[in-house]
Amino acid sequence: MADRKTAQPRRKERKEAAVEAPKDKKQVAMQVAVGAADGGQPLGNGGTEAGAANGEAVEPMELPPFEIITGDRIDPFAFKFQFKNVEYSSGRNKTFLCYLVDKGSADGLARGYLEDEHAGLHAEEAFFLQILPDYDPELKYNVTWYVSSSPCTACASKIAEALKIRKNVKLSIFASRLFEWEEPEIQTGLKAMQEAGCKLRIMKPLDFSYIWDTFVENDECDLNLWEDCKDSYEYYQEKLADILQY
Repeated sequence: MADRKTAQPRRKERKEAAVEAPKDKKQVAMQVAVGAADGGQPLGNGGTEAGAANGEAVEPMELPPFEIITGDRIDPFAFKFQFKNVEYSSGRNKTFLCYLVDKGSADGLARGYLEDEHAGLHAEEAFFLQILPDYDPELKYNVTWYVSSSPCTACASKIAEALKIRKNVKLSIFASRLFEWEEPEIQTGLKAMQEAGCKLRIMKPLDFSYIWDTFVENDECDLNLWEDCKDSYEYYQEKLADILQY
């Protein structure tokens, strides 16, 4: 692997707004229901039997985006692809957010994950709206996120705003990759989060193994880390330190 300090700047990561195919039967059923609501029996290609029977051209249906998926365990193939701290992020057009919430109460530790399609609400904002919509100002919340990439500009701003309002919420974010870190507005957003009290870190190799054991359907198999995982961590950690220092 080339020396990180002398290599050319990395290509910026892009989070495309493409909507991917549904992951489970429930999502498929939702798509089928859309076709039925338009007055015909839905077909697999998104058209209706009425149109096909008349020999008419069937236009593909415009299906609504499935914005947020929540769960307890991530598919292992999705984890290995989405969390890989690679140089280029082609195809990685969504964010996975694994969370731990410690309220310091008898409820114990809350754990789970959010997955977005980047066609609507992002996982970072969804956490505050769906996982922590209400909170007790008398409690102290220690929240930890493990995210597949650092927040975009809009999410960074909303996170900073949320932490300023909720003084009793302490947030630590461990990111696999830095999203478009060369952009000035991204750097400003990361700094704003830090100023609001958020602790930002890049995920170490041990963090990937922890996520694998804690949040992934791993069938009790060990994780074999990919090549250059440690080098990529050191590269991104250096970039993040430079951003937050100034």
